Amino acid sequence: MKRSIKLAAALLIFTASYSQDKWDLRQCVDHAVKNNISVRQTDLQSRFSALVYSQSKAAQLPSFNYSGSVGYRLGRSENPTTGVLEDNNFLNIGMQLQAGITVFNWFSRKNTIEANRLSWEADREQTKKIQNDISLNVAVAYLQILLAREQANLSEAQVNLSKAQLENTRKKVDAGSLPELNAAELEAQLARDSSSLVTAQAAAIQFLLQLKSLLNLDAGLDFDIATPPVSLIPVEPIAALRPEEVYASAIKFMPQQKINELRIQAAKKNTEAAKAELYPSITAFGNLSTSAIYFKRAIYNQVLTGYSGTGARADVNGTYYPVEVPDYIDGSTIVRYYKPAAIPKQFNTNFGQSVGVGISVPIFNGRSARTFWDRSKVTLQQQELLKEQGDMQLKQDVYKAYNDATAALQKYNADVKAMQTAEKAFSFTSKRYDQNLLSAFELVSSQTNLQKAKIQALYSQYDYVFKMKLLEFYKGQGLKL
Repeated sequence: MKRSIKLAAALLIFTASYSQDKWDLRQCVDHAVKNNISVRQTDLQSRFSALVYSQSKAAQLPSFNYSGSVGYRLGRSENPTTGVLEDNNFLNIGMQLQAGITVFNWFSRKNTIEANRLSWEADREQTKKIQNDISLNVAVAYLQILLAREQANLSEAQVNLSKAQLENTRKKVDAGSLPELNAAELEAQLARDSSSLVTAQAAAIQFLLQLKSLLNLDAGLDFDIATPPVSLIPVEPIAALRPEEVYASAIKFMPQQKINELRIQAAKKNTEAAKAELYPSITAFGNLSTSAIYFKRAIYNQVLTGYSGTGARADVNGTYYPVEVPDYIDGSTIVRYYKPAAIPKQFNTNFGQSVGVGISVPIFNGRSARTFWDRSKVTLQQQELLKEQGDMQLKQDVYKAYNDATAALQKYNADVKAMQTAEKAFSFTSKRYDQNLLSAFELVSSQTNLQKAKIQALYSQYDYVFKMKLLEFYKGQGLKL
C-alpha cells in the first residue's frame, strides 16, 4: 500500500513538473535529443561499436587459459599414468594451462584496431547527426504550433469583429435604415469565421501532439509550450549567410561530412589489415599440464592349485626332467591394498611443460584472403564516392536554402505591403458601410481579403524565419533560439 502511494505521488510530481511551466524551444530541443527513440537507437549502435573497439584492443594481449577435468572410469581402461590396460575403477584428475601470443602478423591486428576506433567515432557522429535532424524537426513542429496559434488568434479576432458588425447591422435593420439582406450576409460570414476558428484550433492541437511524439512524451500528458511573438526569434541578416561561407563552414562542422571522412579512414585501415592476411604470421605458445589418479585395489592371498608344464626340460646329471611352474589363484583373504602415490606427488611426477613458435603461411585457401582484400578496396572506393556525393549534395542544399531564404524574405516584404493595403481598403470600406454607402456583401468581401492578407503575411513571416534558421544550422551554429 505504501509503495502504491509513493508511486502515485511520484507520478503526480512528474505530471506537475510538465504542467506548471510552458516549455520554450530550447527546452524542447534539449529534451528531444536525450529522449527521442531514434536518438537512443543510434546511441545504442555507438555503444556496440565501442564494445567492438574495446574487444579488438584486448585481442592483442596474450591468451591465457586454464582447463581441468575430473572423471571416474569403470571397467577396463587405460591407466593414464602407465599406459597399461587394467580392469580398474579409478578417479582421474587432469589440469592444463595454455598461453599464446601473436608475435608478428604484418600489423593486421593494429590496423583492425584503428579501423574499429574510426568506426566508433563515425557512429558517435551519426548520433550527433540524428540529434541535429531531431532538433530541426522539433523546431519545425514548434514553429507550426506558433503559426497555428497565431492563425487561431486572427480567426478569433475575425469572429469578434464579425459579431460586432452583426450586432451593429442588426440594430440598423431593426431601425429600418438597412435591409434584412445585410444582416443575413453578416450572419453567414460569422458562421464561416467560426468554422475557420475551429479548424485553426484543431490544427494547433494536432501540431502539439506531433511535438509530443518527437519529445517521446505521453500523448495524454498535460503539456504546453511558450508562445513568444515570432518577431522576438533572433535571425541573422541574410548578408551574413552567403552560401560560399556557409558551405565552407558546413564542410567542417556538419556531422554527416565528418561521418563520411571517418568511414573512408576506417575503410583504408581495413584494406591494410586485409592485405596483411596474405602474408605469413608468427605465433608463440606455451603449455603446462599434469595429471593424477586415485584408486584402492585389494590384494588377496595366493592358493596353490597345481602345476603347469612350461615345455622346458632341466638337465640333472644327464637326465632331463620337465620344468613345471605352480598355478595360483586369489584366495578369499585380503592381505593388503594397493594404492598409487599421493596426488600431490603424482602431480609433481607427471608435471610437463612445452614452449614453441609457430608460423602460418597462406598458400592456397580458395582465394578467400585475396578476395577479402579486393572487396575491402572496393568498399573504400564506395566510401570515397559517398563522400563526394555527400559534399555535392550539401553544397546544393546550402545554395537552395540561401535562395529559398532570399525568396522568402522578398515574399514576406511583399505580403506585408499587401496586408497594409488591405487594412487601408477595409478601413475605407468600413467607414462607407457605416454611412450606408456600401452593401454588406462589399464589406464582407473587403473583410475576407484583409483576413487572407493577414494569414498570408503570417505564413510568409514564419516561412522566412524557418529558412533563415536552416541557413544558420548549415553554418554550424546550431539553432539560435
